[in-house]
Amino acid sequence: MKKVCVVTGTRADYGLLKPLMQRITSLKELQLQLIATGMHLSPEFGLTYQEINEDGYRIDEKIEILLSSDTPIGISKSMGLTLISFSEAYERLRPDLIIVLGDRYEIFAAVSAAWIAKIPVVHLHGGETTEGALDEAFRHSITKMSYLHFTSTEEYRRKVIQLGEHPDRVFNVGAMGIENIKILKLLSKEELEKEIGFKFGKRTILVTFHPVTLEGNTSREQFQNVLKAFDEIDNLKIIFTKTNSDTDGRIINKMIDEYMRKNKEKVVAFTSMGQIRYLSTMQYVDAVVGNSSSGIIEAPIFKVPTVNIGDRQKGRIQADTVINCKPIKNDIIVSLDKALSDDFKEKIRYAQNPYGDGKVSAKIISVITECLSKNLDLKKEFYSITQNSDVRSQESE
Repeated sequence: MKKVCVVTGTRADYGLLKPLMQRITSLKELQLQLIATGMHLSPEFGLTYQEINEDGYRIDEKIEILLSSDTPIGISKSMGLTLISFSEAYERLRPDLIIVLGDRYEIFAAVSAAWIAKIPVVHLHGGETTEGALDEAFRHSITKMSYLHFTSTEEYRRKVIQLGEHPDRVFNVGAMGIENIKILKLLSKEELEKEIGFKFGKRTILVTFHPVTLEGNTSREQFQNVLKAFDEIDNLKIIFTKTNSDTDGRIINKMIDEYMRKNKEKVVAFTSMGQIRYLSTMQYVDAVVGNSSSGIIEAPIFKVPTVNIGDRQKGRIQADTVINCKPIKNDIIVSLDKALSDDFKEKIRYAQNPYGDGKVSAKIISVITECLSKNLDLKKEFYSITQNSDVRSQESE
């Protein structure tokens, strides 16, 4: 039996990885190992490891690395602690392969430890572009330390190959988030309102705004512009999900708390909504606002408009449901008015989502099981696209 270790550091990546974990546990030839780290173990961010336990999964290792600081020094220290702690965890668990998703700093450190321990890495959602975030460099670095790659679009697959990865190990399978929407039983509007203790209004928006980590000290000013714009929109009710542990994230969370205290009749905020409540909320709101990837990848499935603010998601492939704007009050107002208009909602009624059909986890597991049946050679030759110009389109069947 081969041991497959899934690493999760946030509420977001756990929700996306869950269908894959379910398939691993259903197979006799695979044993699921699970490491929870990062924000999962922080009271400030909701102790979301408890959601994993409630779903019936055993956490093999809890690696606490989140320091009470979101400064560059604090995050660098967290990365150092992550590297040390994961090297020890891998020695105890001895996995045959690890699976990671995305691009956060704790995932970069966890993959670095696996690379040094000669453990093959499976990377999901590589090749993507987020020009405004530190995650951009972390993502591509993770790609170079990974053995198998599962991308969310064909263009991203080609970018992974451009980084020197052989096409035979890079598969376009679509986005994990689409599969969750297809398979989960979401709440009715009435059930949702009861669970979150909040009534939807004539105009209700879902807001997630993270720091733009490659910009210097812009979080307070940009988010203040967002809040000022909201004050100019009539009959607006707002559901906030708070930010992550990135640099200056605490600034935004404090501003949300203060704004909610002043606007109790129209605002509610959550440290973590949980996957079902979050997707159910997205299904019923009139627009998704902020700079989260969920507004780019998941919201278009529901034909819900997204107002994407600033540069954090700059470079991602987008559906026609997305409206991009600068983090300036007037631009946000104009974009939000457009998103809430009947004309725009009618225009995007038949918009196509570029992130696949949702049949993702089965494709990934098929490739992984075949890979684990062989003796893997982790020595990777750099694949030059200048010498191999016939990079063909390839999807796992």
